[in-house]
Amino acid sequence: MNTLRTAMLLAAMTALFMGVGYLIGGSGGMVIALLIAAGTNLFSYWNADKMVLSMNRAVEVDEKNAPEYYAIVQGLAKQAGLPMPKTYLIDNPQPNAFATGRNPENAAVAASTGLLERLSHEEVAAVMAHELAHVQHRDTLTMTIVATLAGAISMLGNFAFFLGGSRENNNPFGFVGVLVAMLVAPFAAMVVQMAVSRTREYEADRRGAEICGHPLWLASALAKIARGAEQIPNEDAERNPAMAHLFIINPLHGERMDNLFSTHPSTENRIAALQEMARAMGGASPADRRAASVPPIQPEEAPAGPWGKPAQPAPPAEPPQPRPNPWGRNPTGTRNAGRRGPWS
Repeated sequence: MNTLRTAMLLAAMTALFMGVGYLIGGSGGMVIALLIAAGTNLFSYWNADKMVLSMNRAVEVDEKNAPEYYAIVQGLAKQAGLPMPKTYLIDNPQPNAFATGRNPENAAVAASTGLLERLSHEEVAAVMAHELAHVQHRDTLTMTIVATLAGAISMLGNFAFFLGGSRENNNPFGFVGVLVAMLVAPFAAMVVQMAVSRTREYEADRRGAEICGHPLWLASALAKIARGAEQIPNEDAERNPAMAHLFIINPLHGERMDNLFSTHPSTENRIAALQEMARAMGGASPADRRAASVPPIQPEEAPAGPWGKPAQPAPPAEPPQPRPNPWGRNPTGTRNAGRRGPWS
């Protein structure tokens, strides 16, 4: 079913791309657009994951330099029946995570240092289970290619006036066709992209909760990530907004409405669906209920730590030096020098 959905989506986006080419340059423009679409799809299939990871400056980690974080992903992948994906860490204070890759055998998951700092062990596990659900559903390939095609359609729309303004371009609709290509086509591509993105988030929430076994862990994590995304800007995501839909929570400011123009469902709706799922699974333990009602994180408040443990004060003697990590320094800063984290 997922394969069929992917094929239908790519066919629809390719047809839209060709339609833009026809509006701009007639039959010749349509052929050129088809060739560009085919090349774009092939390039996205093989290279989109590398581009996404590079734009977010993600660094691959393993059991040596991020043992706890790596162990979480490894255990969840085994639980889900998936190959172990490549595991990346993003040096970014905003709590967030995403998955990418063309198939489960070539997948990658990435979490920010902000996510590991602010969330408990259980919440981190729930978030990574959500990302593995995207891998299992092959959403990573679908949405990466859709984002690439949507960007290409928007690019053609932006240049439609210049490409379609000549009388020698065989444009059958004249200026009306150029206007449609400039305004309607990019809008249609955006709507398709966002609608698919919202649907896949609900499905990944459901499957992620099944993988980790505790829907309320994910509900609690979503609440914390949403608050963190509102308070802490993500400069890399702001520079590349076309990739925002890949994250578990929209990393851009001002994206909270659950409507036609939102890349993500509202966090409140997602939490409500997870709470309903927890009730359907037979209720929740006291620990789960406590996790689902965590107090808001204040900007000046030190986080509880990645595994729900308070930071320990540094000893009077010279503090021990952290073990080597991908950043060549402790990404959590001096305030967490006395505790062990997944990046230690």
